[in-house]
Amino acid sequence: MGRWEPDAQERLVLAALDLFSEQGYENTAVAQIAERAGLTKSTFFRHFRDKREVLFGGQEVLASMLEAGIAGAPESAGAVEAVEAALVAVSAGLTEERRAHGPRRREVIAGNVELREREALKMVGFAATMADSLRRRGVPELEAGVAAELGLLAFWRGYDRWLETGGDFAEVARRTFAEVRAATTAVLVARPGTLAG
Repeated sequence: MGRWEPDAQERLVLAALDLFSEQGYENTAVAQIAERAGLTKSTFFRHFRDKREVLFGGQEVLASMLEAGIAGAPESAGAVEAVEAALVAVSAGLTEERRAHGPRRREVIAGNVELREREALKMVGFAATMADSLRRRGVPELEAGVAAELGLLAFWRGYDRWLETGGDFAEVARRTFAEVRAATTAVLVARPGTLAG
């Protein structure tokens, strides 16, 4: 095979998802993925550190986008507005190709405890990135943490919605974040007959 392989990364992703679905994540070796894609193991390792990276690759890029979105929010923006800016910024990394693989990726992760733990750690990392970025803007620690957790909830729900409907993730994220904010307000408003009331 030639040194350069067209669409090698996409071929590897598709081959891995096929094999993970057919025989399970645990029973799939890197050599099998490369063979299914018509590539070599060395080509696989030029694109991914290991087979988990097929499912979780790009995490650092998304975290950087979240950080940049908060840093780039207007100076007058509060914590919640800065988090919304982060969710909008991350849309640049959520391509149609990524959406096309999303449901199968989710299915593989749901079927494996180790992968579910990795996914949870990824989400914790995203929340920490947002909270740290907010603190650098001078947001108090507790407020930064709450805003980051709300942003994470909106990201997670928005991502699921985006996988189902497609479209511009920035718009989906704005809508979803507005719903999360409204739900938070509803929970915090005292009502007769509730614990807060």
